Amino acid sequence: MDNMVECSFFFGPVEVSLLRSLLPLHLRHCTKFELITACLWRCRTIAINLDPDEQVHLLCIANVRSKFNPPLPSGYYGNVVVSATAITTVKNLCHNPVGYAVELIKKAKANVTEEYIKSTADLFAIRGKSLYVPAVIGSYGISELMHMGFENVDFGWGKAVFGGPANATGLVSFFIPTKNKEGQVGTLVPICLPASAMERFSNELDNMLKHQHIEG
Repeated sequence: MDNMVECSFFFGPVEVSLLRSLLPLHLRHCTKFELITACLWRCRTIAINLDPDEQVHLLCIANVRSKFNPPLPSGYYGNVVVSATAITTVKNLCHNPVGYAVELIKKAKANVTEEYIKSTADLFAIRGKSLYVPAVIGSYGISELMHMGFENVDFGWGKAVFGGPANATGLVSFFIPTKNKEGQVGTLVPICLPASAMERFSNELDNMLKHQHIEG
């Protein structure tokens, strides 16, 4: 965890289309979140070079406002989130196509039922803990902020240039809406890794996109 560096990666329509074409036909209807998260998780796990039999965890911060019956009271503005967790081994994640990671993420999201939410709340009440990502490099958290509307907040200084976190936070990355220099709207993802791992991560992601571009 020493010598950490941060880089941000942009996923616009071209990048998303190329990554989606890597999936088998039955998974190509997956969400953009599932697709990008799967690619990041796989590239990151390859980059950090862990023991092949070690477990890795992906924690997706899920908004669960619509999961309650009866629904939450009108006007409730507190956070309503839990962590959906996908678990596998380094070997399985790195040696399988990216579709394997997509399926794990879809399954983890599907497991977030009302019963799961209440069980999670009970556990936190008993242990006195809040949502967190374990501080081990094999754990990785993703929080999507694409629909938060930060970029639309006006403090009287004109249209926002950027709205969202300034950087990655430890082992957590955020999906942030932004535009690239060509004006394309897409997803910006800051990643924080040791310097040597960051180079491997960047190369792995570039190779994934370039290989698909050449093949196409």
